[in-house]
Amino acid sequence: MTKTRKIKKVFRSKPTIEGAGVHLHRAFGNSEVPLFDPFLLLDDFRSDEPRHFLKGFPWHPHRGIETITYVLAGDVEHGDSMGNKGVIGSGDVQWMTAGSGIIHQEMPKGDSKGRMYGFQLWANLPASHKMMDPRYRGLLASEIPAVTVAGGATIKVIAGNVNGTVGPVQDIVTDPQYLDITLPAGSEFTHATVAGHTVFAYVIEGNALFCKGKDPFSYELEGANYFDFKQDPHLSNGTLALFDDGKQLSITTEKDPVRFLLVSGKPIGEPVAWYGPIVMNTRQELQIAFDEFNSGAFIKHKAQS
Repeated sequence: MTKTRKIKKVFRSKPTIEGAGVHLHRAFGNSEVPLFDPFLLLDDFRSDEPRHFLKGFPWHPHRGIETITYVLAGDVEHGDSMGNKGVIGSGDVQWMTAGSGIIHQEMPKGDSKGRMYGFQLWANLPASHKMMDPRYRGLLASEIPAVTVAGGATIKVIAGNVNGTVGPVQDIVTDPQYLDITLPAGSEFTHATVAGHTVFAYVIEGNALFCKGKDPFSYELEGANYFDFKQDPHLSNGTLALFDDGKQLSITTEKDPVRFLLVSGKPIGEPVAWYGPIVMNTRQELQIAFDEFNSGAFIKHKAQS
């Protein structure tokens, strides 16, 4: 019998400020290491207030990680030390592998209605790949395939494979799956997962029952209103579920549809030394990274001509 994953822990995203003053909500981050291994952080930067995002994220370094930016509405202007520059628009994805080191900036501009909706996920790199050459993948919305499966679920496949539909992001060492899933009301969805991989879902619209039949009193809750959740075990906008191990996942909707990000990846299982935008394995490696940044020796690659 195929083992169905159950909810291990539930999180409600918390407001924070990053960059030059960008207001966002953090679903998980530094304090949750290594719970989400190989993932480090998920930020939700949806906002209808331009004053809360226009100052953006000016030039800053990264080393040892990948940053994945997925925009739902609005534009983000970007540039980096490899010579890449452009705009991440509605429905687009930027998958940036910092590797040995990159310096970049991301400046949200929003849309004509003042909206800036999107998410940034950080994925760790193993020691064997932390000093790899940086690489950049900019994906237009038109390049991201979508598939409709039994039960009416519509799935945008950014990375991974769903019933033979393969996402454009491939050859990533942690074997990630990154899906944007919409389920209609009154439906049930079952999705195969790789045993041993970390799997989480972040709800961005509507609500649903994840792992139907799980006693809500047994959930471990972080940043959530425990009593409200006991009264209604549906997971709603801004709520994240981390699942235990298993080979499949089930989600049920009732009166409302739901949209959520479903992310999974192979754990690395290595020590994490993390300060600001740099993630290495040891404090000594962190010190080297910051010393190189301060001395001008941080960048190991050549800018593209």
